[in-house]
Amino acid sequence: MFIKIFKDRADAGRFLASKLNQFANLPDVIVLGLPRGGVPVAYEVAHKLHAPLDILAVRKLGVPGHEELAMGAIASGGVCVLNQEVLSHLGIPQDIIDLVIESEQRELERREREYRRNHPPLKLRDRTVIVVDDGLATGSSMHAAVAAIRQQQPKKIIVAVPVGAHDTCESFHNEVDTIAICAITPESFQSVGAWYANFTPTTDDEVRECLDRSSLTKRAA
Repeated sequence: MFIKIFKDRADAGRFLASKLNQFANLPDVIVLGLPRGGVPVAYEVAHKLHAPLDILAVRKLGVPGHEELAMGAIASGGVCVLNQEVLSHLGIPQDIIDLVIESEQRELERREREYRRNHPPLKLRDRTVIVVDDGLATGSSMHAAVAAIRQQQPKKIIVAVPVGAHDTCESFHNEVDTIAICAITPESFQSVGAWYANFTPTTDDEVRECLDRSSLTKRAA
């Protein structure tokens, strides 16, 4: 069976947008990208759906010495989601967890300042929020994002990614107000980057450029 490999994040965003046609041109829809890698994907989705684009700062809490393994995540609004299974299995002490949270909180706040500048946060109350990342592996960052969004009392939350691990995508269907749309869920997932020909890290400048371009497009519409 043929499984698509995305050229880059923009290509993935256009493919994902094709799965979200039912949300096009609806006045209550907002698209949120998770910096950094989710933002260029979200830009293409917002452009195709004619919806405003915003960001939600999220930071993965990596296990010290094995940072690619998430023991949780934090998000704007003071949200912290911990993966108790990972913490219990590895026996990570609370003081180490606190140090990682403190470090990532500083980086989250820095990114929030760097990215926003002239882009104040959009109001999410009573809106349909489509939250986009470049893929779902463990889902820690996305679960933190959903928790942060829920605090603002949206009407509905749509988790949307181009590619994700099947079990992780399914886990979002258990959320009360959340629908997950994973464009592809390969049986042999491995990692998000395995499904991109170009998975070069997104830069801060690229995040700002996406927000600026989206704002200019909305003003010109």
